[in-house]
Amino acid sequence: MLNQGVLVLNNGWTAIHVTNVKRAVGLVVEGLAKVVDDNYVTYNFDSWTQFSQHVDIHGNRFIHTPNLRILVPDVILLVGYHRTPPRSVKFNRRNIYIRDNNTCQYCGCRPAREELTIDHVLPRCLGGRSTWENVVLACQGCNAKKGSKLVRESGMKLMKEPRRPQWFSTLRASLRGPGRPVWAKFVDAAYWNVALEQD
Repeated sequence: MLNQGVLVLNNGWTAIHVTNVKRAVGLVVEGLAKVVDDNYVTYNFDSWTQFSQHVDIHGNRFIHTPNLRILVPDVILLVGYHRTPPRSVKFNRRNIYIRDNNTCQYCGCRPAREELTIDHVLPRCLGGRSTWENVVLACQGCNAKKGSKLVRESGMKLMKEPRRPQWFSTLRASLRGPGRPVWAKFVDAAYWNVALEQD
């Protein structure tokens, strides 16, 4: 339970991150964050533990200590952090999988995650670099078929050209899956209020 997701808001109430329960509760205990409930009411650690004592056990998640039961928060608000995440997305394996939606960019299949590989569109042996614009996810079959050839030489075609993702698309992807209904209020607000880059 301590590794389940908790939505993190900056003090402008914009969704910026998902952390785990252990880290979220630690931030609240340290006074660096407040818990936010479904009605946008915020709680410090003391008021949250008092509130937790009056919540029905059925259908809720709790952390138990020898003296307390603490309701697991769904959303926290960082008290002193007003920035939004950097506009660039870190180039790493996790974000490549998010960008490509765990899908082979050649045939469109979605095998198990461990059966996907990262393929260089322009192979490294031909001078291709590891950049957003030159790597895609490929299933093992397509990766073997393409080998160290160019895409057109292998008779294959990319579903879409690889591009550097926007930071918000990776945030939205991390908010999909086992989230909480209350998250939608803040994710939607972030979607509509985030500044767009101008060309």
